[in-house]
Amino acid sequence: MKKTLLIALIFLSLSVSLLGCVDGDKNEGQHSAIDEEAVASLVEDFGSRLQMVSLQAPEDIVRKSMQESYGDYVSPALLTKWQSDPLNAPGRMLSSPWPDRIEIRTIAKSSEDAYEVTGEIIEITSVEQASGGAAAKRPITLVVKKIAKRWRIDAVTLGAYEGTGAIVYENSQYGFSFSLPESWEGYVVVNDEWEGSKDGETVETGPLLLIRHPQWTAQDQRQDIPIMVFTLSQWNSLQQGEFHIGAAPVDPSELGCNTGYVFVLPARYNYAFPAGYEEVENILQSNPLQVNENYLADQ
Repeated sequence: MKKTLLIALIFLSLSVSLLGCVDGDKNEGQHSAIDEEAVASLVEDFGSRLQMVSLQAPEDIVRKSMQESYGDYVSPALLTKWQSDPLNAPGRMLSSPWPDRIEIRTIAKSSEDAYEVTGEIIEITSVEQASGGAAAKRPITLVVKKIAKRWRIDAVTLGAYEGTGAIVYENSQYGFSFSLPESWEGYVVVNDEWEGSKDGETVETGPLLLIRHPQWTAQDQRQDIPIMVFTLSQWNSLQQGEFHIGAAPVDPSELGCNTGYVFVLPARYNYAFPAGYEEVENILQSNPLQVNENYLADQ
């Protein structure tokens, strides 16, 4: 009888111990899942802030915008490092494309209070904003630690940009970019000149940039994408009727402007309906030209 009672007590003790282990493992698993969710949310929220920090702005503006946009997401040590070396920090390098988000690939626990997160910074232009996709992707690895009982990004490693098929023409001379479809890979830019006249005399001139399709030949000409570049004073004079361009009864239309120039589409640029004019019309409808708002500050 005593032997039977002893065996029963041992069995009960083992059962309680095993139940405690199961409950402990369950609680630990739930705790880890909550932590991973918090880490993922932190990284995604941080990714949505990247476009708010212009890395090529004046130093005092960069420091302030990093404090305002990144201060709640990164450790004080990392924030100080980025403020002193902004070109090696994540953020917005150009007006277009711009960083839109971080897409997480993996989350792995590296210690009791630290996780390593891998993913990609997704950059977009107005084209991708309207139709989806990515203009560029950049790998990113983040170390997230619990600092003063709050999760914070404590280290970041940025990888090289990856090709996505999107093509962006960057013009640093005048401070704008222009998004093109993949079929335009190998395009060339032809430099020409526009003329403004009054009473039969040329009174104003300026750059005319022709983005030319790679399949264009002298025998088989295709529709160019023409961009006229005006100074602010020239554009104002045109609006006041102080000169006119060409024989068209309507003025050219504005594509965009920064603090130095106005970028303009000539009136009736496709009057002859050459091959490819429909494609150019579709490109222009996607608002492909983006300006660098900090153009003069960068010079």
